[in-house]
Amino acid sequence: MTAAANANPDSSAFPIAHSRRAACAHAPASIGNVAVGFDILGQSLAGAGDVATVTRIDEPLVRIEAIHGCVTALPLEAERNTAGRALIALREALALPFGFAVELQKGIALGSGMGGSAASCVAALVAANALLDTPLAPEALYPFALAGEAVASGSRHGDNVGPMLLGGLVLATKDRLVRIPVPDAWHCAVVHPDAVLETRRAREALAGAYALGDFVAQSANLALVLTGCHRGDADLVRAGLADVLVEPRRAPLIAGFDAVKRAALASEAFGASISGAGPSVFAWFADRAQADIGAQAMQAAFADAGLASDAFVSPINGPAAGVLA
Repeated sequence: MTAAANANPDSSAFPIAHSRRAACAHAPASIGNVAVGFDILGQSLAGAGDVATVTRIDEPLVRIEAIHGCVTALPLEAERNTAGRALIALREALALPFGFAVELQKGIALGSGMGGSAASCVAALVAANALLDTPLAPEALYPFALAGEAVASGSRHGDNVGPMLLGGLVLATKDRLVRIPVPDAWHCAVVHPDAVLETRRAREALAGAYALGDFVAQSANLALVLTGCHRGDADLVRAGLADVLVEPRRAPLIAGFDAVKRAALASEAFGASISGAGPSVFAWFADRAQADIGAQAMQAAFADAGLASDAFVSPINGPAAGVLA
């Protein structure tokens, strides 16, 4: 099935002044790496996401009270939970005299390549931020989101949490977030097969030496994509949206990947690759209609490989996390 490109749920409410003891926030799914920006380039995705309900409590601690939704077998110990660790980092940095109780509603499957672990910590941070006496700007939450993401992935990379915080296509470096302008008409399709690929296993596939020429080619591709987005030049994006470093090592872990990618390109995609650590596959298109056609073709290719799948079609300028009314 194809999920509609939903508008960001009431993001105008973020940030708000502290006027209550509890807040609920939504964080969208994301596409990490976007083929050419390993660990530094990401895009938010409409149509899927996590919700966190956070309550301000008098105890100076963070407590995970419940986890519901499509994934429930997650740690309730705050230090080992992405949302809990992010809020611990927030409390410590701001020296808050109060704490937070958290309830999570998971809408993104873990091991899907759609930022499932990142969405929990971002949603929790946005909800908790709304309960501060002086809420922070979204980009100021970035270091705390990185702390949460590291619990799941083992490293502090921002290509998922960055676009969730700001929306759209975002360059996420060690200490800076930069939103990249993209034409509103451009859309993406993400197809999630009925399979799980754990981020740590996908990272293990990247071990070993790389040729210097491949680094040069990848740098050139990243430059072409970023320039093409700034200029609204689809030809530049088509020339650059190809992963020569990571995709060759991870593709064998995804059944049917080559056929799914071919199906996307045959449907006039600018390019296609693995979403995050996989097994989801994404493709960029000139408009919504082409993205819908491409999503159907990609699902058919996964079906030929024996895998059912879900498809999401979204503007590349996807939504940001926001407080729900």
